[in-house]
Amino acid sequence: MDISKNKIAIIGLGYVGLPLAVEFGKKYSTIGFDINERRIHELKSGTDLTLEISEDEIKSSDKLEFTSNSNDINECKVFIITVPTPIDNAKRPNLEPIKEATRLVSGSLKVGDYVIYESTVFPGCTEEICVPILEKFSGLTFNQDFFCGYSPERVNPGDKINTLTKIIKITSGSTLEASSSIDALYKSIITAGTFQAASIKVAEAAKVIENTQRDLNIALVNELSVIFGRLEIDTLEVLEAAGSKWNFLPFRPGLVGGHCIGVDPYYLTHKAEQVGYNPQVILAGRRINDNMALYVVKKVIQKMLQNNINVSGSTVGVLGLTFKENCPDIRNSKIFDLVSELESWGVNVVAVDPWADPSEVKTIYGVTLGEMSVDSVDSLIVAVGHKEFRDLRPEELKSYCKGPLPVLADVKSLYSKDDLSDHGFSVFRL
Repeated sequence: MDISKNKIAIIGLGYVGLPLAVEFGKKYSTIGFDINERRIHELKSGTDLTLEISEDEIKSSDKLEFTSNSNDINECKVFIITVPTPIDNAKRPNLEPIKEATRLVSGSLKVGDYVIYESTVFPGCTEEICVPILEKFSGLTFNQDFFCGYSPERVNPGDKINTLTKIIKITSGSTLEASSSIDALYKSIITAGTFQAASIKVAEAAKVIENTQRDLNIALVNELSVIFGRLEIDTLEVLEAAGSKWNFLPFRPGLVGGHCIGVDPYYLTHKAEQVGYNPQVILAGRRINDNMALYVVKKVIQKMLQNNINVSGSTVGVLGLTFKENCPDIRNSKIFDLVSELESWGVNVVAVDPWADPSEVKTIYGVTLGEMSVDSVDSLIVAVGHKEFRDLRPEELKSYCKGPLPVLADVKSLYSKDDLSDHGFSVFRL
């Protein structure tokens, strides 16, 4: 397949799709499609609210067009689907976005076309769920009239060093020829190179275990943090000591949210259960990480009570709402679980985040962003390591607090525990 003569359609222009569309649009005729008309309008003006791509980068992609009109992708020969794959309230995969995108592409599918998926799914999803939809709505035959591939995304939101072209890309295809063509396509824009997987299922599995592995490692140190808390040992001091050994892995405790680590393991466990296996270790790790926000609140409440602070009716400042530092992404952020748990105790929460979009936070989570002021809160929880918060001095943090002994929960261990104590804080950190 000589891709240089064919149009590429990128379906979904979020954290994954937009960088991909911009890179392909520098070399090939590319259509960036999204059903969100507001998103398309912003991108046409050069604005990316995810802050992943600058205005100059968007404008440098001179072969890229943005649209929300599905008719505009009819002439494309390669369709790359990069829509979200979330979970529902019961922690089950929600495949509706990827099904809808597949149905949309089916309306433009022609003989000789390629459909490539980048959305994180369970092993087998592409061929078992998506391909039948493509065949049904297009009337074409898989691996005869059209071909499929899977190339999992490895985007790290907010990371300006490990960007799309600098990360090795896994590729795969539904036939040997398709696999080679898809690999060549990605290799033309990925300077770090590609890894051609043996099959689509292998590529799907590789992606889902990348984040499952990280999830389990973080779950281990989170559980250690709970144990060390009961033993009155500082977790960070223990990890620093253990880290003096050359092969000790440098994981830290924390709240595990986001669209990847906190979600992807459930796709794997879902498929495992379908084939009759109960994945005990993976689910145990998920339970630990999902409960860490409640654990933080429990420890803060305990310390407030010990310090004679009336919890009900008190005010607690929460610094940071996004799921990671220096990034506006609030998807599946566990900080909102923390806020909700505080409110269940009758606490008034002042939530502050210079990176989050106030309207998005209000619409999705019902939380109104506020500001910190002098003597405004009884205690503080610094939940995200934004650079604005890392730069705060202990005396500045103390100025926000009233009362003789406020609690400060340093979830990300941003500050010196001794400095905080010297400035009158009762300190808790994971």
